[in-house]
Amino acid sequence: MRNIIKNLIYFLIVIFFCINQSYASERWKIDKDISKISFEVPVLFTTNVKGSFKDIDGFVQLDTKDREKNKAIFSVSINSIEINYQKYKELLLSPIFFNANKYPLGVLDTKNFLYKNNKISKLEIELTIKNKTIKIPINLEVNQLTQDLVQIKGKLFFLRSDFNIGTGNWQNTTILKDRVELNYDIFLFRE
Repeated sequence: MRNIIKNLIYFLIVIFFCINQSYASERWKIDKDISKISFEVPVLFTTNVKGSFKDIDGFVQLDTKDREKNKAIFSVSINSIEINYQKYKELLLSPIFFNANKYPLGVLDTKNFLYKNNKISKLEIELTIKNKTIKIPINLEVNQLTQDLVQIKGKLFFLRSDFNIGTGNWQNTTILKDRVELNYDIFLFRE
């Protein structure tokens, strides 16, 4: 009797594994060492604020069967921000701008996106900063570098006022402009 139960359990595990493989998805993880997310904000009569995030993470999950239930999520640690105006870093992390202690992450989430013929050219993402989420259309370029390494690059634009990035005197957009350009150069490897 024990052998029958043991064989039945083994058989069920094999069946479960085969069923899962028939609906398998591919998971691609971000290469944190070579990926980059940077930004630029125009400033009146002086050098634009430029920077990047050193601590980024994320993955892409591809539905290999239907190619309709795909998902990508990327995040940046706000505390890892590096800017060309280094003396203002504490100000950026403060409640006046990012409030990094209360909202430590910025998140980009695609929800579901359609993936056909190895191409994704345009989609709408949800950008979350300071616990506020806004849908933003983006264009991107996907380059398959090897069988297990893909590069995704492009840019998106958002308004810092939509996320309350800059309060009090910094809410004014005359000097520090409202429109932020976010550039990404993401490398993903197959898990």
